Amino acid sequence: MKLVPSALSVRLAVMFALVSMLLMGSIGFYLYQSLQREIAWRDDQALLGRLQRMQALINDSDSIETLRGRPKLYENMLGNRDNLLWIVDDADKVLIEINPAQLVLPKLQATPTAQLGDGNYAEPVRLAWLTVVNGDRHLTLIAAKLLIEREQMLSVYRFKLWLALSVGALLAFALGWWVSQRGLRPVRQLAVRAAGIDVQHLHLRLDDFNELSELQVLSKALNQMLARLEDGFAQLSRFSEDLAHEMRTPLSNLMGHTQHMLRHGRTVDEYQNLLVSNQEEYERLARMIDSMLFLARTEQSHISIKPERVDLPELSAQLCEYFEGVAQERDIQLIDQTNGELVADPILIRRALANVLANALRHATPGTAVIITSERRENMLELSVHNHGDPIAPEHLPRLFERFYRCDPSRNQPDDSGGLGLAIVRSIMQVHGGRVSVDSSESGTSFCLAFPL
Repeated sequence: MKLVPSALSVRLAVMFALVSMLLMGSIGFYLYQSLQREIAWRDDQALLGRLQRMQALINDSDSIETLRGRPKLYENMLGNRDNLLWIVDDADKVLIEINPAQLVLPKLQATPTAQLGDGNYAEPVRLAWLTVVNGDRHLTLIAAKLLIEREQMLSVYRFKLWLALSVGALLAFALGWWVSQRGLRPVRQLAVRAAGIDVQHLHLRLDDFNELSELQVLSKALNQMLARLEDGFAQLSRFSEDLAHEMRTPLSNLMGHTQHMLRHGRTVDEYQNLLVSNQEEYERLARMIDSMLFLARTEQSHISIKPERVDLPELSAQLCEYFEGVAQERDIQLIDQTNGELVADPILIRRALANVLANALRHATPGTAVIITSERRENMLELSVHNHGDPIAPEHLPRLFERFYRCDPSRNQPDDSGGLGLAIVRSIMQVHGGRVSVDSSESGTSFCLAFPL
């Protein structure tokens, strides 16, 4: 069972009620303590005043016996049954006693100055006493007050405080819920607008909620998410179309050649030529499927790589040896200028560099050189492949690493990667936390693989 409510409006109402209870409780506690101290101070002053008045009566009278003969005088001075009075001589003999509560005479030390204290009784009692000189003897004046009425009054006050605090908390919760409902209305409207955006309306944006600073941040984040979704969905749509187009070409070739051969009887040599032609299309499909599976694996968020120390000159020499035949066939020279080491997955790095080299050899001008270099810049190691050839138009550069994208779709070659080679390079670089970039001008085209150190 959840202790925290799921509705945000209820949470805000509860927090508002708790804050209100804390505030009202603090104020009530302060007022209660102030009232209690004020009443106690007044009672203490009243007790001290009675001692002073009794001392004045004793000084103005001829003897203490005269006062004992006038009980109504000090009984009226006390005023009610909660007030007590004793006058005790040196021999602890009670000369005057006003004690309607029938309390035991307290044992107190003689003191020439008035003292205040609490009596050791079952009921709360406040005492004040003073020792005075009357003739040749010392008298102890004791004034007391029962605190039952005070405690009852404070108890009623505490009950009213708790009642007011409880009612105030309920009202604060109700008002907080009402305020939160009205305050969260734009959030509900934003949710309704966001829920109305589907695949067919990814172009819509939540720009009507920029008046509130809190919702402005939320709507901006949602708009950015919608933009990413729109781009991803458009890219997925293009990918589906490109995939269908790329697979349709070899399948159409296979079907066309096979149907043509089946119309009439053919010789064994003709059937063998058909099988050789079909084999090329099968290999093209196999390369495409292999590349698609590789892209699917590298773009998974939980993919793990096995980084090792890779010697760049050794890796570059192996690839140059592998592509030596293709380079000689096209009259292109491979120049290796790499140095140093790189910590990365050797299999993936070999494939990325091989794809870039194959692309450079495919588009390099015969009689030129393809140069492989490495360079440290800040916290990155940049591995570059430069070739001389026709420059890539600026409008093609942003989409060059998309799947199945070609600057010239009609320019298919037997070793063509199907428009997936550079997309694989980008995925490999993303897995390693690096990036790939391209720069093309009249002086040639350079692909740069930047790895974090």
